[in-house]
Amino acid sequence: MKHYFAHPLLKALVIAGSLIVVAGCGQQSEEPPAPEIPEVTVQTITSQSVALTTELAGRTSPYLISEVRPQVGGIVKARLFTEGSDVEAGQTLYEIDPATYRANHNSAKAALAKAQATLKVVSLRAGRYSELVKIDAVSKQDNDQAVAEMRQAEADVASARAALDTAAINLGYTDIKAPISGRIGQSSITPGALLSANQAEPLAKIQQLDPIYIDVTQSSIELLRLRKALASGSLTTTEQARANVKLMLEDGTVYSHSGELQFSDVSVDPGTGMVTLRAVFPNPELQLLPGMYVRALLEEGVREQAILVPQQGVSRDSTGNATALLVNSDGKVENRTLTTVRTIGDQWLVEAGIEPGERVIVEGVQRVRPGVAVNAVEALAPTDAQAVSSAD
Repeated sequence: MKHYFAHPLLKALVIAGSLIVVAGCGQQSEEPPAPEIPEVTVQTITSQSVALTTELAGRTSPYLISEVRPQVGGIVKARLFTEGSDVEAGQTLYEIDPATYRANHNSAKAALAKAQATLKVVSLRAGRYSELVKIDAVSKQDNDQAVAEMRQAEADVASARAALDTAAINLGYTDIKAPISGRIGQSSITPGALLSANQAEPLAKIQQLDPIYIDVTQSSIELLRLRKALASGSLTTTEQARANVKLMLEDGTVYSHSGELQFSDVSVDPGTGMVTLRAVFPNPELQLLPGMYVRALLEEGVREQAILVPQQGVSRDSTGNATALLVNSDGKVENRTLTTVRTIGDQWLVEAGIEPGERVIVEGVQRVRPGVAVNAVEALAPTDAQAVSSAD
């Protein structure tokens, strides 16, 4: 069988055709495409007035607290309140057997009556002697004696009246009354118990819970920083801010009433370096109980011309400094080191490193690097973004 490529002419034709095909393919190849400019989302920074708040942990404490103790000794006849109930000031809580004190009261009353009768007799005699001595019917010595007896009788009456008052007070103390209004706790004694005057153990404890105190602590360093900011004028405060303290409860819910900051302690705890602040809150529903753990949100003041940068546009370098990528006026990416103060919501409060009007990259940071040209698209404002999402 004869091979088709055995003839030299045919072989030359095949080789020439192959070269033409290869040349044609080479003419059809194109230049590699230019790199695509990455698109990033930016937010233009503006200055604004910002209210700065601080969150401090603390606990609740009663507005008033009173430990009920007996002022006279005796046997308890009755307890006249329900544990855990609300009592009013002056309400009788316990009754001590008054028999002995009533007898002492009656004895003092009789002694006073006797002293008053004696005073009447000697007063009449002193009155007669004062007239008789003028005509020398009695001696001056007898007159002086009558006057002295009258003064002694007057002193006896005063002493008897004081003894009667003391007896009446002690008799009144047999009814142990509430010194303040509030909620009374557990009773430490029952009827039949023997009490002694001014004993160390209280019979019960009364706490006034409406209003109620919130005691929180703040580091002395933070307090100094706040005072310096107020003195320099970078932070301003008002009386309205002092009366606008919010409260977070243990379960994370916000307390429905606002409180007012009353005072800051005048000394620093040497063990912890903390200063105690006290705020007072209304508690009409008695939702707050003594000893509860709470977090108070205090308004420190207002910072005018504050600069806020979204947290998603801020990162940290290897040394821990805050950095952000910006799009400059040439449309290129620029790395910037920021001086951050604190977070406010989902934004950083920045003191230095960025100016109003500059654009921070908030989306697409991973696709760019400093010096690269980018296509910057302004981020939607929160209201605009909500409108777009609702339309979808």
